[in-house]
Amino acid sequence: MSTPTSVTVPGPAVPVRALEIQSRLRLAATWALIKPYWKSEDRKAGLGLLAFVVALNLGIVYINVLLNEWNRVFYNALEQHDYAAFKTLLIRFSWIAAFFIVAAISRQYYTMMLQMRWRTWMTGRFMDHWLGHQAYYRIEQTHATDNPDQRIADDLRSFTDGALTLSLGLLNSVVTLVSFVGILWSVSGPISFALGGGEIVIPGYMVWFAVGYAVIGSLVAHLVGRPLIGLSFQQEQYEADFRFTLVRLRENSEPVALYRGEPTEKAGLGARFGRIRANWNQLMRYTRRLTFVNSGYSQFAIIFPLIVAAPRYFAGKMTLGGLMQMSSAFGQVQGALSWFVDSYSTLVGWKAAANRLIDFQEAIRIAERQDQEHTGVRDIEVVSTDDASIRLDALALALPTPRRSSSAQAALVAPFSLTIAPGERWLVNGPSGCGKSVLVRALAGIWPYGSGTVELPRAARMLFLPQRSYLPIGTLADALAYPDAGTAHSSERLQQVLRETRLGQLTGQLDVLDNWSLRLSPGEQQRLAFARALLQKPDFLVLDEATSALDEDTEAAMYELVVGALPRSAIISVAHRSTVARFHDKRLRYLPADGVDGQGLAPAVSYRVVHEA
Repeated sequence: MSTPTSVTVPGPAVPVRALEIQSRLRLAATWALIKPYWKSEDRKAGLGLLAFVVALNLGIVYINVLLNEWNRVFYNALEQHDYAAFKTLLIRFSWIAAFFIVAAISRQYYTMMLQMRWRTWMTGRFMDHWLGHQAYYRIEQTHATDNPDQRIADDLRSFTDGALTLSLGLLNSVVTLVSFVGILWSVSGPISFALGGGEIVIPGYMVWFAVGYAVIGSLVAHLVGRPLIGLSFQQEQYEADFRFTLVRLRENSEPVALYRGEPTEKAGLGARFGRIRANWNQLMRYTRRLTFVNSGYSQFAIIFPLIVAAPRYFAGKMTLGGLMQMSSAFGQVQGALSWFVDSYSTLVGWKAAANRLIDFQEAIRIAERQDQEHTGVRDIEVVSTDDASIRLDALALALPTPRRSSSAQAALVAPFSLTIAPGERWLVNGPSGCGKSVLVRALAGIWPYGSGTVELPRAARMLFLPQRSYLPIGTLADALAYPDAGTAHSSERLQQVLRETRLGQLTGQLDVLDNWSLRLSPGEQQRLAFARALLQKPDFLVLDEATSALDEDTEAAMYELVVGALPRSAIISVAHRSTVARFHDKRLRYLPADGVDGQGLAPAVSYRVVHEA
């Protein structure tokens, strides 16, 4: 067996144009993402917590004002060798520090509480829309967005945490600026210099120095760091792709081991991690530049006010306490004006998460509107009726084809009509790839591609058994009863259907928590699906190659079981084996289509469907 040296990972690297799009601010869409929670049913609790956190922030700013005044008095006492005042001021500082600690701890605690409330509400909202209208299925069919699990789990957390951190930081900066700009104005005093034979006087000159310093720093930081938004967007995508591939390998460990596919898997994982590393290298370069700007900016800000104020101090126009108060006030004003610079790294990560959520939300909205991009065929209409039968009226099936594509293979099956009445037994067969599973999806009402109408009984229960059934992670009882909860049926009934489907060895494990899709063999999983049908007693049972992993004897036993237990249920089976034909009295056969399109180049449809008794 040859060992592959490289694997091409599907999908090219994100081009420069896409990186520019991902780096856009998209302010209106971001605000539309923020606003709904504050108008929701949870808004009272959220606004109450927000008001309390804001009050704590204002209290901390007030404490900083007290500390600034304390600096002036304290350093003047040191300069005057006033020991009594020194002791009094230390006691005052202890009280101020104690209040500061209590306020800081409370602010952190209640901010985290608000973050979780907001995240909980947004997670519920996204989950409702993602699962509603089966948007999760349609998004996967059209690949409208990548890794929705990561966007719900990680991006929502980053978005809510970052939104509160940044907004409260901005509020704190504004209040700090308002509180300290007057102090800095009065303490710094005017500065005068000769210009053109006259004297220019600038009152509160340190305020203007702080403003100019912050503006220049903000502009430089944005110019240097803006590409980080798009790079952070891509990093989240590549990390999620790599993590998904690892999970998929774990869930398919047995077939990979049987194929001896470890070298190929290792190469594929290495290629995906290579994307992470390449994007990370770009992040490193831009982060290094931004860190250089931020570090230089913050370090020089320490000595900048001392340098500017030094002439007045050494001229005897300012006391040591006044110098320290002015330095402290300048730091507060400059820090408030530098919110953009200091928060830029956080802002970049938050904006990348917001952009990913905006794209995900738009994909969900498109899926909800069934606004899929396909050519030549209108959407299948699904109608709920009071009739007891399933009716297909002029149903034509197609494949999803992008609107820009000129492919003539969008149409798959020519229009046909069919009625499936309760108690009927239908066998659907035809060549592999002809669209039999597409018909199953249309019967389920989840396949919009094509035309015609699917009328489904409103009161009827339908159960679909695909070739590989879905088994949720949980107890065996939950996996057996899905989509019902395991507690919806008695243990005796669950054990009974397990024995009837030749799974008696599992009767003692109903309360065992496990990943049953990995624990059970394909044949056991298919027998578990038949046990599920016995539990739920559907009006319509649709089996899509549901016995492909069973031997003929077990297959016959399963069919005899459901036919006997569900005499009034309609059974529709998609199967290749002729052995299941004796359990059905009607047949739906896929045959190659006759005729060509208008230009005589290719068949207008690939297959036609005929009914046989």
